[in-house]
Amino acid sequence: MPAPATSSVTSPVVLTARALLLDMDGTLVNSDAVVERVWRRWADRNGLDGDEVVKVVHGRQGHASMAVLLPHRPAAQNLADNARMLAEEAADTDGVVPVAGAAAFMAALAGLPHALVTSADAALAAVRMTAAGLPLPDVRVTAESVGASKPDPEGFLKGAAELGVAPEDCLVFEDSGVGIAAGRSAGMRVVGVGPRAALHAPDAVAADLTRVRVVAGPSGEIRVRVS
Repeated sequence: MPAPATSSVTSPVVLTARALLLDMDGTLVNSDAVVERVWRRWADRNGLDGDEVVKVVHGRQGHASMAVLLPHRPAAQNLADNARMLAEEAADTDGVVPVAGAAAFMAALAGLPHALVTSADAALAAVRMTAAGLPLPDVRVTAESVGASKPDPEGFLKGAAELGVAPEDCLVFEDSGVGIAAGRSAGMRVVGVGPRAALHAPDAVAADLTRVRVVAGPSGEIRVRVS
């Protein structure tokens, strides 16, 4: 008698929160093409392997990635390089597109407590969200707003504070390992978006934002269904 067939389909996960904190690159906006172009040029200038460099850079501020890749280089040089690279990235929107489902997801958040928490600076965040055709949340925590890059939890904690919501009542959306680590360090639950996220065991994983449904509850709670 043949063994019963097994199913790879997982049950939907439903999470309840008071506010949502959203990463940008890789979570709302697919900017991988630009990120790789800019960082591969930087790798060439610094005699590094481009393939190895792009494994490190997702989710962190640029100067923090440089400190990992070139640990003995002066911080001032990293900061100067970072400023130049942010300008390069802001001038290059070729291939910047919304993550699948991002427009409907953001529309569902209208009127609900949410914030953008990104390692990009304010100018780059505005450029990329506009290029992807997505609205900028009213509350934004960008690179200028914090003293430490992800995986430090500062950005997410600041986002929660600006929304007036306790960290444990926030739900983070992230794609990168360092971002997921930052959310966890902040005492928050994390929904991972995309293939990078699945490697870091967040509380729930969505292949993209078409797999996420957001509904406002009657008592101010936000119900998030991830399938």
